[in-house]
Amino acid sequence: MRRQALYDGWTLRAAPGAQVPEEVAGRSVPATVPGCVHTDLLDAGLIADPYLDDNERAVAWIGRADWVYQSTVVHRAGDDDRVDLVCAGLDTVATLTLNGVEVGRTANMHRGYRFDVRPLLRDGDNDLVVTFDSAYRYAEAQQARLGDRPNAYPEPFHFIRKMACNFGWDWGPTVVTAGIWQEISLHAWSTARLDTVRPLVTMDGRDGRVELHVEVERVVDVPLTVRAAVAGTRAEVVVPAGQRTAVLTLTVREPALWWPRGYGDQARHPIDVTLHAPDGDILDSWSHRIGFRSVRLDTTPDEHGTPFSLVVNDTPVFVRGVNWIPDDAFPTRVTRDRLAERFDQAVAANVNLLRVWGGGRYESADFYDLADERGLLVQQDFLFACAAYPEEEPFGTEVAAEAAEQVTRLAPYPSLVLWTGNNENIWGWHDWDWQPALAGRTWGRGYYLDVLPRIVGELDPTRPYWPGSPWSGSETIHPNDPAHGTTHIWDVWNTDDYTKYREWVPRFVAEFGYQAPPAYATLRRSISDEPLAHDSPGMAHHQKAADGDAKLQRGLDAHLPSPADFDDWHYLTQLNQARAIQLGVEHFRSHRGVCAGTIVWQLNDCWPVTSWSAVDGDGRRKPLWYALRHAYADRLLTVQPRDGGLALVAVNETAEAWAAPAAVTRFTLTGEPRAKTSVDLDVPAYSSVVLALPADLTRPDEGRRELLVAEAGDTAERALWFFAEDRDVDWPAAAWDATVEPVDGGQRVRVTARTVLRDLTLFPDRLDPAASADKALVTLLPGESTTFTVQADAPLDDRALTTRPVLRCVNDI
Repeated sequence: MRRQALYDGWTLRAAPGAQVPEEVAGRSVPATVPGCVHTDLLDAGLIADPYLDDNERAVAWIGRADWVYQSTVVHRAGDDDRVDLVCAGLDTVATLTLNGVEVGRTANMHRGYRFDVRPLLRDGDNDLVVTFDSAYRYAEAQQARLGDRPNAYPEPFHFIRKMACNFGWDWGPTVVTAGIWQEISLHAWSTARLDTVRPLVTMDGRDGRVELHVEVERVVDVPLTVRAAVAGTRAEVVVPAGQRTAVLTLTVREPALWWPRGYGDQARHPIDVTLHAPDGDILDSWSHRIGFRSVRLDTTPDEHGTPFSLVVNDTPVFVRGVNWIPDDAFPTRVTRDRLAERFDQAVAANVNLLRVWGGGRYESADFYDLADERGLLVQQDFLFACAAYPEEEPFGTEVAAEAAEQVTRLAPYPSLVLWTGNNENIWGWHDWDWQPALAGRTWGRGYYLDVLPRIVGELDPTRPYWPGSPWSGSETIHPNDPAHGTTHIWDVWNTDDYTKYREWVPRFVAEFGYQAPPAYATLRRSISDEPLAHDSPGMAHHQKAADGDAKLQRGLDAHLPSPADFDDWHYLTQLNQARAIQLGVEHFRSHRGVCAGTIVWQLNDCWPVTSWSAVDGDGRRKPLWYALRHAYADRLLTVQPRDGGLALVAVNETAEAWAAPAAVTRFTLTGEPRAKTSVDLDVPAYSSVVLALPADLTRPDEGRRELLVAEAGDTAERALWFFAEDRDVDWPAAAWDATVEPVDGGQRVRVTARTVLRDLTLFPDRLDPAASADKALVTLLPGESTTFTVQADAPLDDRALTTRPVLRCVNDI
């Protein structure tokens, strides 16, 4: 097998059309492969950056144009039986020609294609052209042919197998891409090649078992031999002439196991597969790393309904998850290093699962490899989101081919523990007035309840499949019933205050979130409004949610003092997002035993936007990230309403019992203790305890001037409970003393409170876009101190670091 990458020498031009601007028409520019039209035009200086201001509108024409990629392929003829043009990913409706002869057509971004081009290749230069038809034109033609189907946005994304969020979302830009977005190469081979290799890894007691399924493609009808080796175990099998498939079984005695982070090590074992001709020569090879582990879902009905508990290596794992969207609207800009940065941010926030949301893409090999390496579990949606999807041809065949390819491709990765059929589509069919509009037309049910489970069951029965998110486990139960299976909670944010989270005791929360703007430096890089205001034109364009600003304001009105200016608004909306999610996560975790996990919407962004993310589109951590780190801590203290009073809940997600003295004190805002109780925590591993607090603690003398503080030494961060909303608290004017000293790579800012300081946060990116702080949202009583460590490329002004708007707290407003 000889492989020749075809990355160099490509050019791009727009096909003639009325929609193509004069400055682009007739121009041929260098093209980066893998890449896409938008980034090539941007590199050529022919379009403005669509992520800045409202430039997105000015490039909308790109998705309605046709595009031509062209390259000269230098080929040296050999005695190979076959030469294949292999396209790992074409976006999306493509026609390929080689030396003027059509090779093939494609219409699915989410699968690869292979074409036999040996008869067409010349020795020397060959002209390869890939023409992309407008994704809009294709989708709208299918929509007209099959009849419309309801969806969440006025775009035809459900009529094309393409990344749905390219057509815009309530957090994403409308940038309908085209291009050669994954590897393209020539594969020259003879006799036979490995078509697919699919290792199914299970545990048999303490032994590991690999059932290795191999499919070959052959041009010569001779016996072939497949050999495999893993962890010192070897096996081989003969594939007789006329046959294409073989199965090898390898048993590994007591292998080191792969565990999710926090539960053990992430042991991985190289597995090598070779294909041999009758004379023993190696025809093809395949290598990967696998992890020995078992995974299952526990959905055995109990007194609370139907649980949804992920069990890895026979150990129930409480999921502390985040939803993942494509990290850039232009996927080829997402490098392994960029993914590693996001994954490290997730791990540092105590996350243990990433859910790859169904409106994006099947992620790259780097994504799953990094998840394997860091012990991050992955829940992978099949790519259907927020719409009724047609099941007629060509979509039925395309979906089946796409699913089979992706299930096979991702089988080796131990981090992948769950396939999900879709995002919100079954729920949409029930609750979003779809049924009258559909009038009996297909909407995707056949995919989620027949095609996809059958493919997963046939190709990878080692992993569970769940038909949708949300899904109750049965068509006879409402798909978003919190007592059964998985639940999405969106009445909070859309209509209700975030304290309503406490009315839910779900079995598993797969989506819930709250919005806030990105970091200030991200806003200033991407929006040129002067002055910057929450409703200035650029800010408004970078707020994609329906009535988003009104919902942000509703949240502020319910909890916080009125902002006097944009700086206040920015701080308070970010704070309110952090408060909302911290309240929800701590509430759900406090019901451990009924609730088995939470997946916050969302970890990341794909561009600079006001959204639900914890890490913004420039990679900066919002205050929500710090709140998530606290709420997802391995050991959590939280004060929760219980039975008309308050309780101290201690949650332990470690393998060791948690034994520590704890104290709960009712203080005035001036730091005067009014009542106190002491308890001895004794929390078993992977468990929680609920301790009712005495009435003298939970009934303040002056609710607007008092709070509870729960502490357990250095075994966990302390928990706070305020008896009144910030807007109603009798806050003293904030006062503090601050010192700044240089340290390697930055500065250390020590703040000592002279009054109570509520949710003290340092925003060094206002002084240097590259600067960041190690903590946020710190509440201090008078006399208490905290230290922020600021990382920055150059020293920041001491006075600016310690005054508004860089250093903020609620009671400085």
